[in-house]
Amino acid sequence: MQELDEITLTGLTVFGHHGVFDFERRDGQEFTIDLTLGLDLAPAAVSDDVADTVHYGELADRVAAIVAGEPVDLVETLAQRVADAALADPRVRTVAVTVHKPHAPIAQSFRDVAVTIRRGRP
Repeated sequence: MQELDEITLTGLTVFGHHGVFDFERRDGQEFTIDLTLGLDLAPAAVSDDVADTVHYGELADRVAAIVAGEPVDLVETLAQRVADAALADPRVRTVAVTVHKPHAPIAQSFRDVAVTIRRGRP
């Protein structure tokens, strides 16, 4: 198998209404998304045409719509939805998605809590 190139988008911050508690769904909070796509970027490098790669601006819009959209209980579910959106492009072979929930309802002092999933094609 050939080595994969990567496109990485980090720090996409979107307001959403995810969580298991009623107040999280009602009040909402910021979530930050990091994702890394594994794909072959050689066609885009040769053609110099955005049509031959994943347009990361459009990807950011799709991910933001997911995070701002239908609430889910778990950030694991949110991460899977983002991964599914990235893998909808057949050029994407692998994706790693991290969902940060820095304002999670945790009694102790903390900087961040995050869930990372990795998905790929067989």
